[in-house]
Amino acid sequence: MLEETFNGGVVTAAYIAATVLFILALGGLSNQETARRGNYYGMAGMVIALLATVLGLVSGNYIILFVALAIGSVIGLALARRVQMTQMPELVAILHSLVGAAAVFVGYANFLVHDYTITGAAKTIHDIETYLGILIGAVTFSGSVIAFGKLSGRIGGKPMLLPARHFLNLALLIGAIVAGQVFVVQSASDGGLTPLIVMTVIALLFGIHMVMAIGGADMPVVVSMLNSYSGWAAAATGFMLNNDLLIVTGALVGSSGAILSYIMCRAMNRKFLSVIAGGFGTSSGTASSSDDAQQGETIAVQPDDVAQMLLDAKEVMIIPGYGMAVAQAQHTVYEITRTLKAKGVNVRFGIHPVAGRMPGHMNVLLAEARVPYDIVFEMDEINDDFPDVDVSVVIGANDIVNPSAQEVPDSPIAGMPVLECWKGKTTIVLKRSMATGYAGVQNPLFFKDNTRMLFGDAKDTLDAVLKLL
Repeated sequence: MLEETFNGGVVTAAYIAATVLFILALGGLSNQETARRGNYYGMAGMVIALLATVLGLVSGNYIILFVALAIGSVIGLALARRVQMTQMPELVAILHSLVGAAAVFVGYANFLVHDYTITGAAKTIHDIETYLGILIGAVTFSGSVIAFGKLSGRIGGKPMLLPARHFLNLALLIGAIVAGQVFVVQSASDGGLTPLIVMTVIALLFGIHMVMAIGGADMPVVVSMLNSYSGWAAAATGFMLNNDLLIVTGALVGSSGAILSYIMCRAMNRKFLSVIAGGFGTSSGTASSSDDAQQGETIAVQPDDVAQMLLDAKEVMIIPGYGMAVAQAQHTVYEITRTLKAKGVNVRFGIHPVAGRMPGHMNVLLAEARVPYDIVFEMDEINDDFPDVDVSVVIGANDIVNPSAQEVPDSPIAGMPVLECWKGKTTIVLKRSMATGYAGVQNPLFFKDNTRMLFGDAKDTLDAVLKLL
């Protein structure tokens, strides 16, 4: 008895320590300078939690457990070593799917191993916890798999808008509620497997339909939304297993993901429900010739022109987008920044909250290239400075610098806050072609008198600029 109390006290203390470390991790991740430390806190907390659980709570099947841990560790290490920065969004999405799948499997295992000591209202509550855990886990799993497909290009970015899709979602919701009621009733008499399976199928279909209806431009919101779902799935698993650490950790992830989704929606002037109902975005992203004719003509420049403009400038603003990630041009961008600063040019970076395909994508890329944190600014911090900027360099960004958001009331991106680089003296846009962005709308910035277009692969053209500098 004394030994059990001691073990329980040690586990509880370890869980408290892990919880504190997880909170410190979230605090660290809120700032670029402390992000690395935040990651270390999170890893330390997870190691403590894992050791406490394995050594303090597990009572058998150690061989199976350690084999599974070894397999998971090897797979995780291999993925972490091989993944490119451009593939981080889809990696995050597929990892979210694993959390959802785990919640589903744990829920079924928890249901199939009947605990006859739980009766009455306590059993009803336990059944509801199991049901919700599987429901949230299944939605997270299927939605994350579809998000992975869209982010990796295996599924087109254009939203799949089925006729009467809102009524379909409503019907799936009602079906899940009815199945839940039947499950609770039948579970009281040691039944309920059939309605649980029916609900799981409904939840999987709902996750597929929900993400398929969301356009490519809204994928950063989808990533943060699925992050939130995975947290709530983990919390529901904690309730099923009566594990306080899982509950707290899941709640931390779920709430932080929900807050991040809100921030992303606000940055895009979007309502969360409108994103879920089906966002904007296309799969092709090719501007028509008629659109080009209506907009005007572009002014193309060569690397030597760009190098001279940068050398003549006093204030330079670099605006990175997903195209920079695709071209892996961040290291060249850093060398250009270092060269210009050595020549007395003030270089800063302007980051839009939804630049790239996941929140913070551009910040991570720049940190990887060792760009100093103190010259990287969020949109709200530098938007008023553009009239004083001599040269703005837009690298592979499109919708986040599109004046249509302010100038065209019926544009799909109307009202979306954007980086107002056209207010500066000169804007240089690096693009492979005149293709549109995720939103599928033409960008009037390309045709303005003070805009110059540098066509080609961003890394190749920037390498040429760097040599000339």
